[in-house]
Amino acid sequence: VQPVESGGGEVQAGESLTVSCVSSGRPFTNYGVAWFRRPPGKVREFVAFITERRITYYADTVKDRFTISRNNAETTVTLQMNSLNSEDTAVYYCAVERSGGSILHREERIYDAWGRGTQVTVTS
Repeated sequence: VQPVESGGGEVQAGESLTVSCVSSGRPFTNYGVAWFRRPPGKVREFVAFITERRITYYADTVKDRFTISRNNAETTVTLQMNSLNSEDTAVYYCAVERSGGSILHREERIYDAWGRGTQVTVTS
């Protein structure tokens, strides 16, 4: 399973944007899938995670604004981002882990594969 991100772009503060992660190999079935981001000049940080059973977890900074979901075919995981602000500007990465629902999902080290990222820029 190799994740590939798409859907990044430039939006104004307050607007919405959806980024997607698709698998270039087998579907995401039985995998846990996460979104991380790297803001300019900062370290990569956890954003959201969805288990194989569709239980979701969010960073406090995005909770109530972002929604992670996976389609029934298990081919795509999307991150719907609402009420964007300048602090959401970052490269967004998709990552997968084969346990399906690790309690360590906020830690980069547990992930088996990463995408190359997609840039999201929020202007004020």
